[in-house]
Amino acid sequence: MVGFQRVLQNEMKTLGGSLRVTALKDNSSEVVQPFLMGCGTKEPKITQLCLAAIQRLMSHEVVSETAAGNIINMLWQLMENSLEELKLLQTVLVLLTTNTVVHDEALSKAIVLCFRLHFTKDNITNNTAAATVRQVVTVVFERMVAEDERHRDIIEQPVLVQGNSNRRSVSTLKPCAKDAYMLFQDLCQLVNADAPYWLVGMTEMTRTFGLELLESVLNDFPQVFLQHQEFSFLLKERVCPLVIKLFSPNIKFRQGSSTSSSPAPVEKPYFPICMRLLRVVSVLIKQFYSLLVTECEIFLSLLVKFLDADKPQWLRAVAVESIHRLCVQPQLLRSFCQSYDMKQHSTKVFRDIVNALGSFIQSLFLVPPTGNPATTNQAGNNNSAGPVSAPANSGMLGIGGGVTLLPAFEYRGTWIPILTVTVQGSAKATYLEMLDKVEPPTIPEGYAMSVAFHCLLDLVRGITTMIEGELGEVETECLTTTTEAVSSPTQSSSEQQEFQSTSDQMDKEIVSRAVWEEMVNACWCGLLAALSLLLDASTDEAATENILKAELTMAALCGRLGLVTSRDAFITAMCKGSLPPHYALTVLNTTTAATLSNKSYSIQGQNVMMISPSSESHQQVVAVGQPLAVQPQGTVMLTSKNIQCMRTLLNLAHCHGAVLGTSWQLVLATLQHLVWILGLKPSSGGALKPGRAVEGPSTVLTTAVMTDLPVISNILSRLFESSQYLDDVSLHHLINALCSLSLEAMDMAYGNNKEPSLFAVAKLLETGLVNMHRIEILWRPLTGHLLEVCQHPNSRMREWGAEALTSLIKAGLTFNHDPPLSQNQRLQLLLLNPLKEMSSINHPDIRLKQLECVLQILQSQGDSLGPGWPLVLGVMGAIRNDQGESLIRTAFQCLQLVVTDFLPTMPCTCLQIVVDVAGSFGLHNQELNISLTSIGLLWNISDYFFQRGETIEKELNKEEAAQQKQAEEKGVVLNRPFHPAPPFDCLWLCLYAKLGELCVDPRPAVRKSAGQTLFSTIGAHGTLLQHSTWHTVIWKVLFHLLDRVRESSTTADKEKIESGGGNILIHHSRDTAEKQWAETWVLTLAGVARIFNTRRYLLQPLGDFSRAWDVLLDHIQSAALSKNNEVSLAALKSFQEILQIVSPVRDSDKPETPPAVNVPVPVLIGSISGPGLNRPFVRTDSIGERLGRYSSSEPPIVTDELEDLNLWWAAWNTWYRIGSESTKPPVTFDKLTFIPSQPFLTALIQIFPALYQHIKTGFNMDDLQKLGVILHSAVSVPISSDASPFILPSYTEAVLTSLQEAVLTALDVLQKAICIGPENMQIMYPAIFDQLLAFVEFSCKPPQYGQLETKHIANAKYNQAEWVALNYVPFAERSLEVVVDLYQKTACHKAVVNEKVLQNIIKTLRVPLSLKYSCPSESTWKLAVSSLLKVLSIGLPVARQHASSGKFDSMWPELANTFEDFLFTKSIPPDNLSIQEFQRNESIDVEVVQLISTEILPYANFIPKEFVGQIMTMLNKGSIHSQSSSFTEAEIDIRLREEFSKMCFETLLQFSFSNKVTTPQEGYISRMALSVLLKRSQDVLHRYIEDERLSGKCPLPRQQVTEIIFVLKAVSTLIDSLKKTQPENVDGNTWAQVIALYPTLVECITCSSSEVCSALKEALVPFKDFMQPPASKVQNGES
Repeated sequence: MVGFQRVLQNEMKTLGGSLRVTALKDNSSEVVQPFLMGCGTKEPKITQLCLAAIQRLMSHEVVSETAAGNIINMLWQLMENSLEELKLLQTVLVLLTTNTVVHDEALSKAIVLCFRLHFTKDNITNNTAAATVRQVVTVVFERMVAEDERHRDIIEQPVLVQGNSNRRSVSTLKPCAKDAYMLFQDLCQLVNADAPYWLVGMTEMTRTFGLELLESVLNDFPQVFLQHQEFSFLLKERVCPLVIKLFSPNIKFRQGSSTSSSPAPVEKPYFPICMRLLRVVSVLIKQFYSLLVTECEIFLSLLVKFLDADKPQWLRAVAVESIHRLCVQPQLLRSFCQSYDMKQHSTKVFRDIVNALGSFIQSLFLVPPTGNPATTNQAGNNNSAGPVSAPANSGMLGIGGGVTLLPAFEYRGTWIPILTVTVQGSAKATYLEMLDKVEPPTIPEGYAMSVAFHCLLDLVRGITTMIEGELGEVETECLTTTTEAVSSPTQSSSEQQEFQSTSDQMDKEIVSRAVWEEMVNACWCGLLAALSLLLDASTDEAATENILKAELTMAALCGRLGLVTSRDAFITAMCKGSLPPHYALTVLNTTTAATLSNKSYSIQGQNVMMISPSSESHQQVVAVGQPLAVQPQGTVMLTSKNIQCMRTLLNLAHCHGAVLGTSWQLVLATLQHLVWILGLKPSSGGALKPGRAVEGPSTVLTTAVMTDLPVISNILSRLFESSQYLDDVSLHHLINALCSLSLEAMDMAYGNNKEPSLFAVAKLLETGLVNMHRIEILWRPLTGHLLEVCQHPNSRMREWGAEALTSLIKAGLTFNHDPPLSQNQRLQLLLLNPLKEMSSINHPDIRLKQLECVLQILQSQGDSLGPGWPLVLGVMGAIRNDQGESLIRTAFQCLQLVVTDFLPTMPCTCLQIVVDVAGSFGLHNQELNISLTSIGLLWNISDYFFQRGETIEKELNKEEAAQQKQAEEKGVVLNRPFHPAPPFDCLWLCLYAKLGELCVDPRPAVRKSAGQTLFSTIGAHGTLLQHSTWHTVIWKVLFHLLDRVRESSTTADKEKIESGGGNILIHHSRDTAEKQWAETWVLTLAGVARIFNTRRYLLQPLGDFSRAWDVLLDHIQSAALSKNNEVSLAALKSFQEILQIVSPVRDSDKPETPPAVNVPVPVLIGSISGPGLNRPFVRTDSIGERLGRYSSSEPPIVTDELEDLNLWWAAWNTWYRIGSESTKPPVTFDKLTFIPSQPFLTALIQIFPALYQHIKTGFNMDDLQKLGVILHSAVSVPISSDASPFILPSYTEAVLTSLQEAVLTALDVLQKAICIGPENMQIMYPAIFDQLLAFVEFSCKPPQYGQLETKHIANAKYNQAEWVALNYVPFAERSLEVVVDLYQKTACHKAVVNEKVLQNIIKTLRVPLSLKYSCPSESTWKLAVSSLLKVLSIGLPVARQHASSGKFDSMWPELANTFEDFLFTKSIPPDNLSIQEFQRNESIDVEVVQLISTEILPYANFIPKEFVGQIMTMLNKGSIHSQSSSFTEAEIDIRLREEFSKMCFETLLQFSFSNKVTTPQEGYISRMALSVLLKRSQDVLHRYIEDERLSGKCPLPRQQVTEIIFVLKAVSTLIDSLKKTQPENVDGNTWAQVIALYPTLVECITCSSSEVCSALKEALVPFKDFMQPPASKVQNGES
């Protein structure tokens, strides 16, 4: 036998070609036979050899079907004899694996053989047999698969039929398939404890083994069942009922229920079967779900039930493992959802699974594990992968005093460790794999929890990954489809195809979306409940991380699917986890999430309790801080878990911001509170940095969290930076959330000054900054909210609102937009608008920020602001007076920058705004310097207008045209100030109007500066204005200003101002408001007058110049009559100025160049060009044309002349009114009475000459009368004692005051004009004489000014308010000189003769002459005498000439009285008069007598008798020394006017005898003179004799001696004369008187004086001629 075997082996080794193999196979029965027989010997050695040989043959595949059958029969015999059992198994295996010749009964026999060997007494055999069975079963099915593979291409597969086709026939199956079918069917039979159909000969079988085999087949060959109806049928009809039946003990069993209550004892669940059943179910569900929809529903429901708390722990554990296997198959879960949850009347299987897991986890916490005695005493001696469970509730292992935390869940005292059960994403089961265990294993504490935990995580991960993957595909497909559809507008058919595919896709997407939504809706509640509980219970960082990750992915998924409620619920859970327990955060308690907390959901009869976080957790506290609340109570603690949750939230917001939508609110609210508790504060740009808490106990942070803070801060910033990738809608959600957060923070900060939460504001800023590229879409809500923040009463809040707003505006303007801002005006205005809105906020700190922002914008963007200028300027202009100095100063800085740097870059239409703003700063009264500087700016602006006039004008005109067009289109009227002046002129007018407003500012310095600037700019730049605009300048600017100034001045306060603020002392001339306004009035009036003067050539052609002139005169008048010296005087200066105006040049000698100053003069050649102007200004109505009319040969237009005259007469009337009003004495006097000053009166009078030149043609007597009244009154005005030293010289100097000079000048001008004027003017002479003579009277009788008492200057005290009379003497004397002078020229004029001027002169002179020594000034009477002499020397001849007319009749007595009063004055010479002086005075008297002797007496026949008589009497009186006894000798000596007496005597003598008497008048004078003379001599001699006798030895006074000597000489002279005279001319009476002297002479012989004696001798000698004898009577008679 052994030899045969060897031969066979050698044969086989040398087997050459396949021919031999085939031959061998055909004859294999014979070849095998010997070996079979060898086996039949039952000899072990032989049997072994034979079996080895047979195996060798088989391995070479040279066994035919018959041979194989024989071999199997032989093996069966061996088996029955229990021989070589292991070899048998080996042989069967080789036989079946090496070829496919064994079929049907042979195959079944072989399989039964293996089964039978499995149930032997030998363990090794049993195990080997079990392995062989498994392999054989596999081989059977592999053959079928291979067979299918071979036939696949040939035969069409029958359609897969679902449902119960009752075909039991297997005739249609191919051989291998049939074997497999029969095998599988019998396996089911065996497990069910039924007899097999095919495996004939089975003796015993275990269910556990059967179930294992079923599971392996189902698991390894799913395609067999799916592709063959027969097999599918088996599954449905045999396997599923079998499983359900076997499950029944598990379902019915309730742990801990007493058996007595139930009628029949309940079969206990058997672990090995139950576990294997679950494995089978897992495979069924996994592989055949599509075939077994209904059955799977039952299986899944069972699985869920096995989790119930009343099931044994091991059952729950394996059930959880089974569920875990499902949870890692998201596609499967999806199918569940589609098949059950989405069907109307189906169990919500998917929802139940999730909820069951949740309930399971909760039950583990709530129910302590019972019914598993192993848990407490055994230390888990099984091969589970979990660690040794620690004693319950300890949770910590003490190691060397330190505490190490085991990963665990802890909740309300229940402590459950977390075991490492599986790798993430794979369901590696522990107890489902315990195929060798018969007894239920001990489940370590925490194992079920750990698996359930992983179920949840894998479930979430699977679902989210799957749905998001599909979502992504859909989105990309949509994208490509739409792009293709857009890009290929080809033929219609392809379009239709496209459309078709698109709509298919849409349908597909709608279906998919429904599934996704259902999946999420089904699971989220359960998931959330479980995860929240686990999150709260977790004490392990890794576990917490996983839970949070699950919540995050779910939230994100819900967000993507638009499931708001579930999204918000997950987010709320994370938010709550971030905050300390029981933290009062309204958002989390009021949103939709609130519906989830503390309510139990009944889901398909399963209660899912939502457990709110428990407070007692064994978490490490890492931070202690203040809660963010209105009234923070105590502090709150943050644990490391809170921080972990916070980071998850940040992560969520960062990565999934686009799907958060309204739940941004939740996320941000939570972050805000966390940031607050951690004490993070915003820094520039909105990033949060760790800062110290401001109030309360400052935040306590551990080092762990301290190192985390910068990271958190960074993530926070990154979160908002990433908002730039959000779509517009999501961005709006984010902004809205931030805004409402901010509103809450604002509410909280109301009514207290605690540190507010600035999180929202800071983050709004950050969000805005990163989204600049699309700022338009969020700008309005963003800035609108920040503006509200800016108005908050809490300063810190406000400050940040402003900081954020200004930062955004600045960033917006500097950002590189596309298109750039310069081309996108709308955006620029949008960006600047909030800056303007800030102006309505009253808080100064906000305005300061606003202005600082403007300043920075100007510095960085000033050149490119363009249309934004009005806004920026508006911000500066919006600063109000009451807003504090620093604000105004900052705003003003901005304005200065604008004016110095940016005027050329801004649109010209904004220039007007610049003017307005600059003007408004002038009106601010906080800081004087700013007001003054702003006026300077206005000047600079005007200068700029002037230099750039042409370009500005062009641009403005263009703009105007555009606006006009718009207005017409809209049908509205274009409305702008100063319409219809051209726009450029309007700009000027606005500037003037602004300056005009500043001219009436309450502060004097501002008024002064503004006034000067206004008039300077009108003066310097006025030439640029259109001619017609001047009308507006005059009426709307200048006169309006004058009106306001006049009104303010007249109502100004007279109270004294002590100081000008600070330590400034105020000069007394400015120490009341009234005086300060006076200065303004002066300046304004002068400015307007100057313009009228210099621009008259422009103004006169305007239609209503005369009306303007009247208004100006009215202003001058009211100013001149104001009770203020300064104003009144200045008014006159202005008056003078406008009177010096020259009428337009009319001759050919016109000037050809304008003067160098700002006073343009009409130029005829070319055009008028202003200084510094680079263009000709041609005006259609230019003054050039007007003047051109005069240059032609024709005479000037008469109307102009008339108009001129009217203007001058208006001026004259004004002058008269000023004069009469100002010089009229007041009715009563007190300290405050206003009396015009000398300079004022002087100026007033000085105006007249200039004025008179213009009106002389019409000047008549009435006017002269008026003038006289004014002159007289003006001269009469006294001066105040304190002004006297400046006006009056010391009293001794005879000087005229300037007023008096002016008065005389005025009269002089008049008389000169009369002199050269026409005849009819001559009648004015007497009036002028009257006026002058009235002044002459002042020398002795100063004029009264009303009832005012005046003092002599010597008695006035300088510092008291007293009135001093002027020294009028020099004035009167000068007037007298003028009178004489004038009389000399005009004595013969008819009017002078008719109006008795000479008489008036004499009458006036009589006063000083009669006073003589009593005159105030000695010079007066001397001048009066000399004047009288001069006047008479001219006037007497005239008087004689008109003697017959009687015009001079009344003059003579006046003249006689005047002589009388002067020559024999009643006034006594002063005591200190020197002899020389006396003699000089005497010589004056002598002159008068000489005049009488030369000018009067010789013409006695033309002179009234009475007058001559008076003269004779007077001469007589003068010829005899009169003396008073009161004088001392010496005085008498001096005071005897020897020369005068002598002269009188001589005159008397001279007229005593005249050689011929031509007229009786003359003879009469002679006779009268003689008798007077003789009488006088007699008297003197008598008195002398008497005195001589009385005096005894004493000599007589010198004057008496002189007198007697003179008389004696006179007598001798007289006698001589008489002798020479014709006898007939001498009256007899005269002789008698002469002879009568003789006795008296004789009596004088006794005198003692030798001089008298010699004179007496001379006198007596002539008497010898009378010594002749007396003649007879007759003779005498004849003679």
